[in-house]
Formats: sequence, structure tokens, C-alpha cells
Amino acid sequence: MPRRHLHVTGAAEAPLRGVLRELRTKLDVPEEFPADVLAEAERAAAAPRLPEDDATDIPFFTIDPPTSVDLDQAMHLSRRDDGGFRVRYAIADVAAYVTPGRALDAEVHRRVTTLYFPDEKVPLHPTSLSEGAASLLPGQDCPAALWTIDLDDQGRTLSTDVRRALVRSRAKLDYDGAQRAIDDGTAEEPLALLAEIGRLRERLEVERGGISLNVPEQEIVERDGAYELAYRAPLPADGWNAQISLLTGMAAAELMIDTGTGILRTLPMAPDGAVGRLRRTAKALRIDWPHHVPYAELVRSLDPTRSHHAAFLQECTTLLRGAGYTAFSGGEIPEHTTHAAVAAPYAHCTAPLRRLVDRYAAELCLAACAGDPPPEWVLAALPELPKEMADGTRRGNTVERACVDIVEAALLKERVGEIFDAVVVDVKEGEPAVGTVQLTEPAIVAPIDGGAGELPLGERLRVRLTQADPGAAEVRFAPA
Repeated sequence: MPRRHLHVTGAAEAPLRGVLRELRTKLDVPEEFPADVLAEAERAAAAPRLPEDDATDIPFFTIDPPTSVDLDQAMHLSRRDDGGFRVRYAIADVAAYVTPGRALDAEVHRRVTTLYFPDEKVPLHPTSLSEGAASLLPGQDCPAALWTIDLDDQGRTLSTDVRRALVRSRAKLDYDGAQRAIDDGTAEEPLALLAEIGRLRERLEVERGGISLNVPEQEIVERDGAYELAYRAPLPADGWNAQISLLTGMAAAELMIDTGTGILRTLPMAPDGAVGRLRRTAKALRIDWPHHVPYAELVRSLDPTRSHHAAFLQECTTLLRGAGYTAFSGGEIPEHTTHAAVAAPYAHCTAPLRRLVDRYAAELCLAACAGDPPPEWVLAALPELPKEMADGTRRGNTVERACVDIVEAALLKERVGEIFDAVVVDVKEGEPAVGTVQLTEPAIVAPIDGGAGELPLGERLRVRLTQADPGAAEVRFAPA
């Protein structure tokens, strides 16, 4: 599921980057790995547990941002004789390097997820693994969980298999280059089929009522001591690539449900209050949302290349905040197995270099396909995994919110005293003079103090910027 992407450019000594370093200290982010963990990772990188199956003859490729080197997934797409498709999806086999119960495993459980800051990331695993031996870099033989998913000519799943295999990626593609090759017709079949399969899976997503948020990346550019905000809208190739990951996560969920042991990523339907707040945000951004139009239909109509649509897509991520993890075993299937945004059972299994739970989901699926019982170390960890993931996700959300606050304060710090057009999108219960406004331009959400008067919920309001302090990560307004 999407997160808010923020990227800061500028020199290491730039003031904003200094504030971000202070934030990592304040949040006690575990940047450095202990010496024994680093040593264990180095030993594992030199001598991983290798699988018996060899699939290095399959010409896999990866699609990631151009600077990414922690590559979890590689794919190969082909046509079947019956007119359908075969999706081969190789996922980095982290269990080939991490031994349960040892120092490296304990440190990964302490971190839970990779943390993303606008200027750097704090990895889940030491970079000797996440950006080296375990990463599916081109030309490197790597142990992987190799998924083979056969689809019919409409993109529906016919069969699923996953097993350990040695794989070798042939090419590291980025989204811009992949999109160009597909658009100009120069892409060879394994890449060209990404568009065909991706579109079919998007059509099926619409049929089942699912929603994919094409959340743009925000780039904060420093110019002459001031900061400007720019959006990078996702390309169609971003969405098609995401559909392959969603397909695999849905297949993993079905395998775990069928065998009665697993851990799912679940999300209930958004409460009416959250949707109501989003409607007020749409109004603030001058997005027409008729009451008879469902949320999913509106989202699919948005153009992320338009700044106010991009801003609204950022706010749509708030409806995903109720997502959690549901573990089960012994054949007792939980009552709620669905992820509302996917509109189907779904599991996290395609990003083990960056997320703890994916290693465990992979082991459960590998055992299911082999007809073996799950490993004891997986069963032992399963009851506590939802809480561990909830704690780690909460820390990631805290980092994200703090980074957004810092960046927004940096964007506005030279504009204190100016007047802006806004809409009141929220009012604090019991305190009708305290609330939240969404600016029309720039698209920023921030607190407002109404003084003695009540704030007009859902109405337009002229507001004055009273505070914008990146150091305090705070932006505040008052009625003009």
C-alpha cells in the first residue's frame, strides 16, 4: 500500500537536512547496526543457504527507481499456448541469510521496517545484505522465492506455485525507461507484456471494487535559501508493476487461507467520518465529487499530473490508516480476511528486504506449496507478529507525519503573515474554535486556532499564516 513519498535535494549542510538529522535523533531511530549484527550479516552474505533448483536461465528483470539498489523483486512474463500468461516473480529470499534466534534476526525484529526520510532511508537489514548479496541486482546469482502464477487470457489466476530457486536478473530498469520502451514499441516481450497483463489486472481490480492510489512523489527543491514543491506523477508502468505485486500478495493470501495458517494484511471499510473529511478536502482543492459518485470511481478519475489532484491523492492515504495484520493457525480462519482497498484477501510477501513480516509469509507459502508443515520458528513467531508489525508501522507513520510537517514548515517559513484561501476540514470535538484547514495552494493541511469564534466546518475561509518553523515541525494558521 502506498506511503507518502518525499524527496529532498540539496547539500548535506542545508538547513532542512540538518532538521531531518535532528528528527532521527529525537525519535531514537536506530541508524547504526551493532558490530555483532554487521559481522553476522557479512558472514551470511559470503555463505548463504542456497536452494537446489536453478532458474538462472530465466532472463528476469527488475523495475525500480533509478537510484534503488535494495531490489526485492524481479519478474519474467511470457505467453502460454492457451492464450493466457505466465508470471514468474522472484522475491529475495531473506531467510537464506537470516538465522532465527541470532543477533541479526533480533535486530531485524527490533527495526521491523525500513524507515524512509526525505533525505535518506534507515534500512531494515545491513546494506551488505539489503543492497548487496540478498538484493536481486543484475548479473548476480541470488536465492529467491520464485512464484509462478498462470493467468487466463483475461488475467484471472489459474494456478499458483512458489518454491526456492537460484535466480539471476539480467537488467535493472527504471520506470521512465520501461515506459518509453513500451510506448515506442521497442520493448521485448517480457517487458511489453507488463502493459498487457497490467491493464487486465487493473480491469479486474475495478470489477471487484479495489482501489490503487497512484500517489505522486513530492520533491522538495532548495533554491536561494527557499524551498519549492514539485510532484512526480506516477507513470502507467508504475501501476502495472504494482499490479504484479498485488497479484502475488493475493495469491499468497489464498494459499495461507487454504492451509489454515497465515498472516494477512487486513483493512476494514473506512468509517463515514473519514470519508466525510476527505470530501471536505476535495472541496478545498476544488475537486468535484458528486454525492452519487463512489470514492473508488472518483479516485480512478483523477490525474496525478495535475497538482490539485496529486495533493488529493496524498490525502487519500489517510483512509488506509486502519490497516493491520491478522495472524491465524490451526485451521481457524479469522472472520475478517479482506483488505478493503484491494477488495480481496491480501498478504505482504513481496518486500522482505524492507519489511519483517514478508519473510514469514514467504515461509508459510513455500511450505503450503511443498505440502510441508510450516517451520517451527515461523509458528513460534506468528502470535506476536501482528503487534510487532503494528508497532513498526506506527513508528513509520510517526516518521512520515513528522517529515511532512517539517517539509511543509520549510515551504512556508518565508511566508508568515500572508493570507491564504482554505477550507475547514476538521473541528476538534468539544473545542469548536480549534481545527484543521486545507489550503488551496500550496496543498498543505495544518492546524488553525479560531480564537473566540467557532470554525465553519466544511466552509471556505481566508486564513493567515501565524507560524512556520521547520525546527519545531509546526505550521499554524488563524482566521484572517
